[in-house]
Amino acid sequence: QVQLVESGGGLVQAGGSLRLSCAASGRTFSSYPMGWFRQAPGKERESVAVISWSGGNTYYADSVKGRFTISRDNAKNTVYLQMNSLKPEDTAVYYCAQGRHFGVPFIGDYWGQGTQVTVSS
Repeated sequence: QVQLVESGGGLVQAGGSLRLSCAASGRTFSSYPMGWFRQAPGKERESVAVISWSGGNTYYADSVKGRFTISRDNAKNTVYLQMNSLKPEDTAVYYCAQGRHFGVPFIGDYWGQGTQVTVSS
């Protein structure tokens, strides 16, 4: 199985930036699409960004498009989420996930533990 560990969350002021990292262990990381999700208290889980196994295709939620960038480094078994121009409504626990197919909706088979992102106003 695949194990995913997120890092990089924290507290940042509105307008600031954070870069989240998701380190993966397992045999098949480089062959599968990866995605970032977020969930705020009282809200449903939201797909934020998805990237194909090669990095050639990406998807972004309308709420983050133009501000967030997903990328991956298969040699390092790591996927990233660069978050710029952060807004208070971006506050949530962010999870990375590995799925089987690139698409919308993206279905994750393996999940990390999550990392908290808090954006103050």
